[in-house]
Amino acid sequence: MSSIEQARFNMIEQQIRPWEVLDSNVLETMKSIPREDFVPSLYRSFAFADMEIPLAHGEAMMPPRIEGRLLQELAITPYDTCLEIGTGSGYLTACLATLAKYVYSVDIYENFIRTAQDNLDKHGITNVNLATGDAAQDWQTQPNYYNVIAITAAMPSYNNKYEKKLKVGGRLFVVVGKDVQRAMLITRESSSEFSRVELFETKLKLLVGTEQIIQKFIF
Repeated sequence: MSSIEQARFNMIEQQIRPWEVLDSNVLETMKSIPREDFVPSLYRSFAFADMEIPLAHGEAMMPPRIEGRLLQELAITPYDTCLEIGTGSGYLTACLATLAKYVYSVDIYENFIRTAQDNLDKHGITNVNLATGDAAQDWQTQPNYYNVIAITAAMPSYNNKYEKKLKVGGRLFVVVGKDVQRAMLITRESSSEFSRVELFETKLKLLVGTEQIIQKFIF
């Protein structure tokens, strides 16, 4: 086994599995997509480390264990249409696209979209549509409703506008809070009912444009 494959194996066995990520489809997806190819060249040697990897504009890739939990909690099927808010380098986009039917992904930074598109193209991942937009504001999605929504940055308080884009039975993953942050899974049970479950504590950068938004938690 090469050193890079050993590092990938260690990422799965020492970081992701211990975080209760046991879904075989998720684990196989994270094994099969070369994370090192989606990491900025300066940080390639840290591609499998249990850390946030810096990107431009003060942004960062999530640690692998958080990516794994996100993918598992969303219970993605080959029939699902996904919306990803925060494309970044495109690694999680690639994972979502491997598990789902189609992925729409938006990022506020145009150079992230260009880089992510290049990364996805190099690996033959075509069931994606990338767009530049400000998802913290009144950005209009196309289509209007999704089976899965993954928000890859935190929100200072919960905003229910995203859950309204879920189809019935759809799932939304989001991290909420400022000093103390908690990952949440929201499921649309019917046209008017949602379940909201807290999953675990973590720490992510805030979604650009939400830093000054103060809203009441909605449960």
